[in-house]
Amino acid sequence: MHIPVMPTEVLEYLAVKANGRYLDATTGMGGHTAEIARRLETGTLIACDRDAESLEMARSNVGELAGRIHFRKALFSELDKVLESMGGGKLDGLLADLGASRYQLTDAERGFSFNADAPLDMRMDRSQGPTASDLVNCMSEQALADLIYNLGEERRSRRITRAIVRARPLHSTQDLVHAVERAVPRTGRLHPATQTFMALRIAVNREQEELDRLLEIVPKIVAVGGRVVIITFMSLEDRKVKRSFQALAREGRARILTRHVIRPREEEVSSNPASRSAKLRALEVIEEER
Repeated sequence: MHIPVMPTEVLEYLAVKANGRYLDATTGMGGHTAEIARRLETGTLIACDRDAESLEMARSNVGELAGRIHFRKALFSELDKVLESMGGGKLDGLLADLGASRYQLTDAERGFSFNADAPLDMRMDRSQGPTASDLVNCMSEQALADLIYNLGEERRSRRITRAIVRARPLHSTQDLVHAVERAVPRTGRLHPATQTFMALRIAVNREQEELDRLLEIVPKIVAVGGRVVIITFMSLEDRKVKRSFQALAREGRARILTRHVIRPREEEVSSNPASRSAKLRALEVIEEER
């Protein structure tokens, strides 16, 4: 069963109005989407995700609430076009939960997990773009090491990449796991391939570029008085969100609502361990874009 991260905090900071217009930019399995939809009467909710398979599951999971929701397949960089296609107008609230969908992580065939053997894919949208296999087999050793170091914050990236290059071609998740384990044997609770898998997932899906685009268009698509809530799971993402929010506040265009980053309560982490690294930041737009 899918459990949305920090649902109480999300709703508190979004301050959902019954007649408002909202966008869940990462609907995933529909957990947050359903919570927002329940609080609408005459309002509108747009649920977007880049993964068509997750969108269909979300539509099913929200049950009778589906009639209140407009489901759209879209990247962050396409959200402004989605709004234009629906007649324009600005939002009263936007939510983005940057964690990978539970479905993507647990469906072995998607290739996100090192716990099962599957094609080394990792694409959130399986209809386009290079796979993780393409990256590990075709990139130069230097470029691949830089990618794993910068996106996975993996300090052993050079050693890992040498092992990957020696093991080429790699076609499955276990091919990659075995290459990493040969370079850095397991010593603690964290699997040695964790950060390498994360780096490849970020690169395959251009997650950093898409987040940059989302942060860029927020002031253009959220109305004055509207709220923006973003949940991150990696320090790389959290730093981007923090700096973007601070810049908007300095320019007098927004008010930061979370003086300190919000983390899940102990009870939530206990019942939903996947939430343990989540960080929530929120702001309110206070001035139209100049």
